[in-house]
Amino acid sequence: MPKMKSHRGAAKRFKRTGTGKIVRSKAYKQHILTSKSTKRKRKLRGTAKVSSADMRRLNPMVPK
Repeated sequence: MPKMKSHRGAAKRFKRTGTGKIVRSKAYKQHILTSKSTKRKRKLRGTAKVSSADMRRLNPMVPK
């Protein structure tokens, strides 16, 4: 059986953790940052876990 191919678009946006969860970067931090408060921009730093509803869709796209 050949290796399972990952969805290249999803592979650039999501990353799998060591325990198998999928993490994503937060939205609204790319441009037009002057109109956003410092507090809001600070909260958008880092990564967030993908919800369980989206995990079912992403599991085949981002294999282990």
